[in-house]
Amino acid sequence: MSNILHSQERGDVLAHVSGNLRRLRQAAGLSQAALAEASGISRRMIVALEGGDANISLSSLDKLAGAIGVGFVDLVRDSAQAPSAEINEVTWRGTDPESTAVLLGSAPATKETQMWLWSLGPGERYEAEPDPAGWHEMVFVTEGTLQLELSGTAKSYAAGTFAVYGTDRSYAYANPGTETVRFIRNVIS
Repeated sequence: MSNILHSQERGDVLAHVSGNLRRLRQAAGLSQAALAEASGISRRMIVALEGGDANISLSSLDKLAGAIGVGFVDLVRDSAQAPSAEINEVTWRGTDPESTAVLLGSAPATKETQMWLWSLGPGERYEAEPDPAGWHEMVFVTEGTLQLELSGTAKSYAAGTFAVYGTDRSYAYANPGTETVRFIRNVIS
């Protein structure tokens, strides 16, 4: 299997790379030749990407982002959408139609990232203290339905869904259901 994205799969991340690359490169004051030199990616590839007619690896996209001085997410995010931690874009496809990688969301990190596996039995609740400014969490529900409360507002997330949010406010996890809820929790500081 390859980590190459193919331009004909316009339902994926490459649908946004063309315009984002051109816009961000120009904002950085770089010519295509200067970007090629800084990234180690050929000018021909950059021209093809900006024209929407190229296949490229994820690592090459990361090199381009680094050379421009932006994050990988800045190249792949739909710039027409309001700024959000949610991205929800296919970033890789295997040969089997069931084989995909979806970049669900992103949050800034400056110190550390933690990954947790949580489960809440029926009727269980966890109340969290607000974290310092700049902290974020990402949760992905793998089983059941998680009720996430942010600043007193509750929203339910069923298995297969996710949330990305700042934790510098009051928040809680709850399971008002009759089945166990399981979720992956990433803490980013």
